[in-house]
Amino acid sequence: MIPERLKDWTGAPAQSPWWAGWRLTVAMLAFVIAGGTLGYIVIEGWSVWDAYYMTMISITTVGYKEVHPMSRAGELFTTLVLTLGVATVLYTFSTFMARLVEGDLHGRWLNRRRARMLNELAQHFIICGFGRIGRIIAGEFARQDIPFVIVERNGERVREALELGYLSVEADASNEMVLQRVRIGCARGLIAAVSTDAENVYTVLTARLLRPDLFIISRAETDDAKSKLQRAGADRVISPYHIGGLQLAQTALRPAVVDFVQIATSSENLELNMEQVKIGDSAELSGKSLVDAALRQRFGVVVVAIQRADGKMEFNPEPETPMQPGDHLVVLGKTENLRELAAAAGDETQVTR
Repeated sequence: MIPERLKDWTGAPAQSPWWAGWRLTVAMLAFVIAGGTLGYIVIEGWSVWDAYYMTMISITTVGYKEVHPMSRAGELFTTLVLTLGVATVLYTFSTFMARLVEGDLHGRWLNRRRARMLNELAQHFIICGFGRIGRIIAGEFARQDIPFVIVERNGERVREALELGYLSVEADASNEMVLQRVRIGCARGLIAAVSTDAENVYTVLTARLLRPDLFIISRAETDDAKSKLQRAGADRVISPYHIGGLQLAQTALRPAVVDFVQIATSSENLELNMEQVKIGDSAELSGKSLVDAALRQRFGVVVVAIQRADGKMEFNPEPETPMQPGDHLVVLGKTENLRELAAAAGDETQVTR
C-alpha cells in the first residue's frame, strides 16, 4: 500500500522533488568544504576566510598559489583536500549530466506541458480506463477531433496512451480530487470503462455527486451491475457482450442494413454521416415543423428520427412534425451540411467540431 505522504493528486506515487537526487552530492561537497576549512584553521592557524579560500581554490583546481606558506602537515592535508574535492566535483558533474541524458529534465518538461493541457480542457470527455474498450473509444474520439482525457490506474497503459499522443493521467478515476483535476466541471461527458463493475459503480457515483447534470456512460459486465450503475447515476449503461451478440445476429440476418449503419456512423466515411443535432431554446428552427424549416432543401439532410426532450423517440417523423427546444434531430447528411444545420439549430457542440 502506498503511504499517503508519497501520493500526489492523482493517487499514484508522487515523483521525487527535483532536489531529492542531489542530497548526497550536496552533502559530500559541503562536507569537503567544511572539513577543508576547519582543517586549515586547526593545522595552520589561519583565519576562517583564508582557510575557506584555500579550500575552494584547491577543490576547483584553479592553480593559484597558497594563501600562506604551509607546514609539512598542511601540505599533506592539502593533498587530501585535492583528492576528495576533485572526486566530489566530478561526481556532482556526472550526476547532473546523467540526469540530463536520462531525460529527467525532459520528463519534467512533459509533465508541466501535460498539466497546462489539463488546465485548458473544456467541453471534453473523460475516459476512465484504457483497456480494450477505452482504446477503441479514444481512437474514435481522436479521429473525430473530440477533446478527451484518459484516467487509468495502470502505469504501463498510461505510457502506451501517451505514446499514442493521448492526454492521460495515472490515477484512480473514483477519486474526487482526480476528477476535479481533469476538470469534470467543464466536461461534456464521462465514460466509465474500467475493467471491473465495482470500479465503474464507484466512478459513476463519484462523478454524479460532483456533476449532477453530467452525461455519464458506463460499461457493464452483468445485468446486476447494469441496474446498480443506473442507480448510481449512469445515463446509459452498455454491455459490450450484449451489443456484440446483437451485432452478430443482425449481421447474419440483415447484412445490408448493418453495412448501411456502419457506413453512416463511421468517422472514416467522409461523404456521409449520421449525427444528432440539438434544438436550442432561441434557435431559428425552434417551433417550426420539418416542412416549414425545409431541412432537405436548405441543408441537404434527411431526418431519420426525433428524440424528444423527455426521451421519447419518433421514427420517420411526418413533415408537419414540430421541432421543440431540447429535441434531438437524428439526421443523415454530409459533414459540412450537418455543421450548417447545427448552427441553425443552436447546437454549439456540433458547430465547433
